Amino acid sequence: MSFSMYSASVPVFRQILNSLAAVLAKAEAHVEAKKIDPAALLQYRLYPDMLPFIRQIQIAADFAKGAGARLAGQDVPSYEDTEKSFADLRQRIARTLAFLDSLPQGDIEDSAGRAITTGSGEKTRHFDGQTYLMHYALPHFFFHATTAYDILRHNGLDIGKKDFIGSW
Repeated sequence: MSFSMYSASVPVFRQILNSLAAVLAKAEAHVEAKKIDPAALLQYRLYPDMLPFIRQIQIAADFAKGAGARLAGQDVPSYEDTEKSFADLRQRIARTLAFLDSLPQGDIEDSAGRAITTGSGEKTRHFDGQTYLMHYALPHFFFHATTAYDILRHNGLDIGKKDFIGSW
């Protein structure tokens, strides 16, 4: 059986982004029920040198759309980081999911050997498509998705592994 670049990317991003959208809805209900200022969660960070919750979601979405675009040989769409609410973050995820759905599956399937470059200047990195996906994009995506989940769990949301994994 051959390795499917599409199956290892877009459906995985979709699964976790959909679960993050559901967790965001739970977070919004949680702050309303507990009468907590939403900014307390949106700006929460696990440690002073870590990025806040809102950035974790933004970056997870950025890695999903960036990986999808690069693997499909397309330009990465630019999103402004203007989200200020749980609803805004859900909209960013919805936009990312719509973008992933627009990518031609065949272009992604053919990407294992495609040359991919990220960053600029001293931060420029060169990969082939499979190495980029498996050793760069997916680990970064999961780091930020997990950190976002952990921030909410740490702050008392009643969520568990099933909420993170979602459905497939």
